[in-house]
Amino acid sequence: MLSRITVGRHVGLSHHRPSLRQFHLTSSGLRPKGGPPQTCKGVRRRTTEAGEDKSGHINAGPNEGILFLDNVFPLKLRWLLRLPFVNVDKSIPEVLKRLNSPRVGVADPLSIIQRALPKDLPIKITEVLPRLKEGGAFVKFSHEPHIEAKEIEGTLQVFLKENAIKPWFNPWRRVRTFLVRGRPWIEDLYRFPSSRLRVEFLPIEPGGEAAELSQETLYSIFRRYGKLSDIVPQPVDSKVTPKFAFLNFRLVRHAIMAKNCMHGFVVPASEGGGKAGTVIKLVYEQKLKVHWIRDWIVNHPRITIPLIAAVLATVTAAAFDPIRTFFIKAHVTHSFHITDNKYYKWIMSQVTRANDLLSFKKKQSDDAGLSVIWQERKDDIEQIQSWLMETADTFVVIQGPRGSGKKELVIDQALKERKNILVVDCKPIQEARGDSSTIGATADQVGYKPVFSWMNNLSSMIDLAAQGTIGTKTGFSETLDTQLDKIFQNTATALKQIALEDRKKQDRDADIGDDEYLEAHPERRPVVVIDNFLHKSSESSTVYDKISQWAAGLTTGNIAHVIFLTNDVSFSKSLSKALPDRVFRQITLGDCSPDVAKRFVINHLDADSSDDIGGDDKLTPSQRRADLGELDGCIETLGGRLTELEFLARRIKAGQTPAAAVHEIIDQSASEILKMYILDVDGGSRSWTAPQAWELVKSLSTSGNIRYNEVLLSDTFKSGGEAVLQALEQAELITIVSTNGRPYSIKPGKPVYQAAFKLLTEDHVLKARLDLAILAELTKIETQSIDKYEAELNLLANLPKQPGELAPRIKWLLAKLHASQVKIEKYEDEGGLLKKVLHAEY
Repeated sequence: MLSRITVGRHVGLSHHRPSLRQFHLTSSGLRPKGGPPQTCKGVRRRTTEAGEDKSGHINAGPNEGILFLDNVFPLKLRWLLRLPFVNVDKSIPEVLKRLNSPRVGVADPLSIIQRALPKDLPIKITEVLPRLKEGGAFVKFSHEPHIEAKEIEGTLQVFLKENAIKPWFNPWRRVRTFLVRGRPWIEDLYRFPSSRLRVEFLPIEPGGEAAELSQETLYSIFRRYGKLSDIVPQPVDSKVTPKFAFLNFRLVRHAIMAKNCMHGFVVPASEGGGKAGTVIKLVYEQKLKVHWIRDWIVNHPRITIPLIAAVLATVTAAAFDPIRTFFIKAHVTHSFHITDNKYYKWIMSQVTRANDLLSFKKKQSDDAGLSVIWQERKDDIEQIQSWLMETADTFVVIQGPRGSGKKELVIDQALKERKNILVVDCKPIQEARGDSSTIGATADQVGYKPVFSWMNNLSSMIDLAAQGTIGTKTGFSETLDTQLDKIFQNTATALKQIALEDRKKQDRDADIGDDEYLEAHPERRPVVVIDNFLHKSSESSTVYDKISQWAAGLTTGNIAHVIFLTNDVSFSKSLSKALPDRVFRQITLGDCSPDVAKRFVINHLDADSSDDIGGDDKLTPSQRRADLGELDGCIETLGGRLTELEFLARRIKAGQTPAAAVHEIIDQSASEILKMYILDVDGGSRSWTAPQAWELVKSLSTSGNIRYNEVLLSDTFKSGGEAVLQALEQAELITIVSTNGRPYSIKPGKPVYQAAFKLLTEDHVLKARLDLAILAELTKIETQSIDKYEAELNLLANLPKQPGELAPRIKWLLAKLHASQVKIEKYEDEGGLLKKVLHAEY
């Protein structure tokens, strides 16, 4: 008996088993060297082994047995089987052949199998079938009739325990072997080992009954192959057949060994298999679903969609923010503007000089006319320049009516020596329609590129669809406030980098922080000019609130100087929200004085004049004209507004007389007033009515100044008078003059408007039509008053008793009712006369 023989004593039996060195491993199993298979039966397979004759099984006859050895192949190589273009039958043996070198001979699977089977073991190996994806191999052998296969199994297990074989790819675990007790299913399907096995209980014959093995029985059968972490029986209420249970092994190799040794094993009745016995079938059960990530994402949209949005936002910020900051810096420093290149400027100056010499032109500056204005406003220019050299965390505000030269004063004069200037025009931003257009206009003003404003609409649609699906917003879409904050934040980062560009390690204050450095060097900070601030602010204040908050951050953080250019006299209300505890530095620009205005026009006429060739008297164009004596009266009518003065100079230069040019300007202004303030007034979009605007036009046509409170006391302005006047001031029809913080008088919005008002009132038909509208409005007001008085008198008349104390009230109501009726009759009489004018004249 083998139980009485030790492994080392079977020297005499070694001739029963040929040495494995006489065979080589092929894609079909173990083959003898030097010819086709003769003595050993190979296993044919395609991608993985498929059993004898591709039947899916390996059979053992009388006096034969099958052993399964694990840890023969690297278990991690199973991923190669998933590759569609890899021929595993040819590739794996070739790889293993390369490993089978004198240096790493122990790595050859045949060497591992040969070392695992001692030479003096009384068996004859008839077949070796490798299982690549399971990391082991089946070894089929024959033995003497008086020796049992279980004894050979026990002898091998003792040998492998005493002589541990640990391959190079798994040096922490030794090779193990067990006798195959069932009928293993050797398949080449795309099923890969798992530490979980599904045990199905089947009858021996079709139509028979199978017993559902208990957990104790399963434990006693499978524990010998490795540690079990859990045994999960089939739920009681499950109707699935055949009955099954789950075995959870601690290691994958333990599950592999149990499956290959026990698949098809018949559990007899003595071990709990029922009357006829029960066949157990084993299948790998994946713990995780194949598409578990996809399924989890689909089944948890409230978590995954916001998470994906956050990841996309992070990736976008990391990828595009540095690019956007670069483009903002280039926009501020004019890096890509060829007109600011010094070589381009030199070439253009030489070309201009040559052109002037060839055309015999006098050397005139481009702003020959404006030089007179800047000379008058020299103190304002120097004041702005001195403010920019100081460390003061407040705004500089330049306020003045439209056409007073605010932008030219700041950019062309006060900042002409500054390099880094960012001009933000609020007009295109405020006039943009829709969030995408607003974002695009804002990005264009600061040089923010690339900007995907169209993505805002797309993400809003996705967010809306997701909200309808899961009930909450996903966070894909961003609000206008968020997008503007992102643009302004990148702009602030770029401005700070520009301010710190000239800082060097050799500076005396190199050891201080960036904030302290910028506070100590206000001259290094860039300048941000915000033009057209509060343009159409009555429509929406969102953009202006964001801009003022961003400007406050730049100023208080010592990142940049901020200058606001505005026409609105009520700018302090908006800016005080951003800097509530600061006093703004303000310069108010008005109209030019008559002397300066006259010199401005004359300088425009004399600019770019040509020399008289061969003439003794060299007269300027202004000296040649005899009609400039009218200029004083024209300027008195026109006023000192720069836009009107430039228009006047161009018309005179074109050949018109000053009087004709001024008359044309007045006619154009009158048409503008009718269109903007009187005739095309939409009650829904404007805060005033046509009669209210016409009432002011009539009052200001005779006098250039009317009392503010007197207007409020008139019947036309009784309801919401102050709001109407403020709206008309923002629309630039009038100008409200204040003293000591309170308004006290009203003037025309432009000096030329007074002449335009007078021209409009001289039109009898227009005056009759608009006066008739005023009378209709006044009649409506008095009618409403009468209705109110009559309602109160009716209430008093219905009282049960009328005490004497009500007599004064009744008398007062009757007097008011009478006065209103008298006014209505008066208005009707005046209206009749006005209608006669409309009937008689065109």
